[in-house]
Amino acid sequence: MSVSVPYRLTRRRSSLLISALFASGLMPAAYAQQSTQQSTQQSTQQSAQQTVASAEATAAQAVIVTGTRSVNRTVTDSEAPIDVLTSKDLQTTGATDIGSALNRLLPSLNFPSPAVADATSANRPAQLRVLSPDQTLILVNGKRWHTTSVVNVNGTVGRGSSPADLNTIPLSSIDHIEVLRDGAAAQYGSDAIAGVINIILKKGATGGEIALSGGEYSERDGRQGDLSTNFGIHLGEKGWLRFTAEEKHQGTTNRAGADFRNPLEPLYGKITQQQGDPQLAQYNVGINAGLPLNDDIELYTFINASQRNTNAAATWRTAYTTGTTLRSPLYPNGFLPNEAARNIDFSSVIGVRGHTDGWRWDSSLNYGYNEFTLNVNNTANLSLGAKSPTSFYDGQLRNTQTLFNFDAAREIELAALANPLTVAFGAEYRRDEYQISPGNPNSYSGSGAQGFAGFQPSNSGDYRRHSSAVYADLETDLTKQLSASAAIRHEDYSDFGSVTSGKLSARLALTKEFALRAAASNGFRAPSLAQENYTITGTNLLTVNGTTQPVDTGTFGVGTAAAKALGAKPLAPEKSKNFSVGGVYQPTNNASLSVDAYEIDIDNRILYSGNLVLPASLQSVLANQGVLVGAARYFTNALDTKTRGVDVVGNYQLSITGSDKVLLTFGYNHNNTSVSNVAANPAILAANNLTLIDRQSILRATASAPKDKLTLAADYIINQWTTHAQVTRYGSFLVPQNNAAQDQTYSANTLLDLAASYHAGKWTITGGINNVTNKYPDQVQSSLNSGGTLPYSTFSPYGFDGRYFYGKVAYNW
Repeated sequence: MSVSVPYRLTRRRSSLLISALFASGLMPAAYAQQSTQQSTQQSTQQSAQQTVASAEATAAQAVIVTGTRSVNRTVTDSEAPIDVLTSKDLQTTGATDIGSALNRLLPSLNFPSPAVADATSANRPAQLRVLSPDQTLILVNGKRWHTTSVVNVNGTVGRGSSPADLNTIPLSSIDHIEVLRDGAAAQYGSDAIAGVINIILKKGATGGEIALSGGEYSERDGRQGDLSTNFGIHLGEKGWLRFTAEEKHQGTTNRAGADFRNPLEPLYGKITQQQGDPQLAQYNVGINAGLPLNDDIELYTFINASQRNTNAAATWRTAYTTGTTLRSPLYPNGFLPNEAARNIDFSSVIGVRGHTDGWRWDSSLNYGYNEFTLNVNNTANLSLGAKSPTSFYDGQLRNTQTLFNFDAAREIELAALANPLTVAFGAEYRRDEYQISPGNPNSYSGSGAQGFAGFQPSNSGDYRRHSSAVYADLETDLTKQLSASAAIRHEDYSDFGSVTSGKLSARLALTKEFALRAAASNGFRAPSLAQENYTITGTNLLTVNGTTQPVDTGTFGVGTAAAKALGAKPLAPEKSKNFSVGGVYQPTNNASLSVDAYEIDIDNRILYSGNLVLPASLQSVLANQGVLVGAARYFTNALDTKTRGVDVVGNYQLSITGSDKVLLTFGYNHNNTSVSNVAANPAILAANNLTLIDRQSILRATASAPKDKLTLAADYIINQWTTHAQVTRYGSFLVPQNNAAQDQTYSANTLLDLAASYHAGKWTITGGINNVTNKYPDQVQSSLNSGGTLPYSTFSPYGFDGRYFYGKVAYNW
């Protein structure tokens, strides 16, 4: 369910979208997705009551495709915990993007709203089981999705990570999402330490939807609007093509406080800062298609293209530097730099799959890239004085992935086994490329553009690597009560060598209603090319000898001479050991409960170092290389950690009277991460009284997410009405500092979301309110809130925008 007052769309962009809808019928394509058993999509011709009730009643029996090579594995007989979220579930949240929807549906996922955080404000990272965002693997239709080109180098959740950008995939294209909450590197390769999110797209030639939604916050800002469509057409007699188009707009929110820091400032007492969501315009188009070539072979493809334009605020530059010295003659009242980013994301998969002599096989070519371009407006390069431009091109980041894989599986009858053995094997070749392109000279010369200094020619580069992998799986039901599986995968990377991962899992049904399950595995995450090579030089506000002052600061790739001079070593892969044990209780088809405890041990965790304020001796060493900076940072294998937790998920469908239904869902996650070991400080830094990984960096990675999260939701279905209520309790969270006395623990908070839908034939009208009671997190303590101008923490797991009203009207056929 989603909803809101329609947002006024720009005429030109809307006409382009509508034209695309009609043109889509002429687009050639071919693509076959998974078998019909893998789809949970309900016919749009059913009544709303039948659809929702049926979906809930059969959720536990839904056939899954994630974490298994078997053709008939279901949620309840899975050997590892899996959540299956239908398109109805996603819509019920009122969200218009995947990350926000999953944040409301999954207790194990954290998706905060960074603000005043450069590129991170435009590319929000998500955490699964409180681990780093890039330790969760993203799949679409079972195929690896590429990661973003943005490196999160600010003080936010996921600092130092460069994960996949979930929100480039439109919600309207999704049939369902399978979330595997278990290590799966042996099955899928790098990144699957915390788990796997597999997004399954809608398929088929029939049915469709066009929807318009919008909303705004109770502060009368952050107005949102979304126009989308998804529909199918026939390709020949048996083929089909599914087309998706979406246009989305979001206005800024601002929860900044008035600026009372300096009475001499022209705007003293006024709100000068913007702290909240950026302005956003996003356009998505995609196809998902299949064309049978004969009775045994089908050609398939899916393509997604997205462009997101954002305008996000940097920090306010006061009119005066000291006393009455004017900072810039261009801005006598001070100025707020604006970071205008364009994020282009493209992915295409084309493949052939079929059946031959009892074998199921699939061969595909996967290509995707993410391109991030940044301009800074309403700003100045102070070293250029009155001649400074007010807008700058800062440069571009680009990350590309090309991947070829082949999979095969079949069931083999063995005399020693009562049931067939599923045997699967495959091979994969992958090529990665990361590029940094410089900005305009004015953006980096001298002190550089205020807000974000551009990438310099010395920062630019084109970095590549390749890897190959072979893997095999075995899976069977040893008896009617006991199932077991084993997986092994060997990968070889051109930049750091080879890694082998394995996994064992089993499920034992003690009774018809109750079963135990357990899994043990080891895994890895390869350091990204971005982490190995991201380099930029700019001016940062740092604390030096107890005072805050601008310092030229360099972030250096570990292979650069500057990083090596400061003790950097080549990055090694993160290595993990995953253990889980749990139970599943399903007394009836309408009720289920699962409890799963887990431990995830990770060695060589990659972190972005703290700011190393360099003494004169080290500044001189770098100056001899032509690098003039006063501070430095780089990535390093910094920590060994242990994360322990428990997930609880429950579902119950209750029949009231007649056809009236109440659907209840419950979810809970509790976690705790401890540090097992901190890597030795490089000798050159220790000799100069510097610490590479400081206290704040360690605690941001291990303690800044809530230790627990609880959700309780109820859906009541009566005639043409469906009502939804959800209570979410977010636990307390810590925002650390290097000085422990300045740490701040933020209180737990409980939010209430309400929505109602009315179904009239092919029309559905929905209205809702998220955060009904208008809850906000605690405000940042006065010593750290920039004089009250930045009152809220960007670590808040539910943001800080307050109550949100929304509405939606949809037409289905």
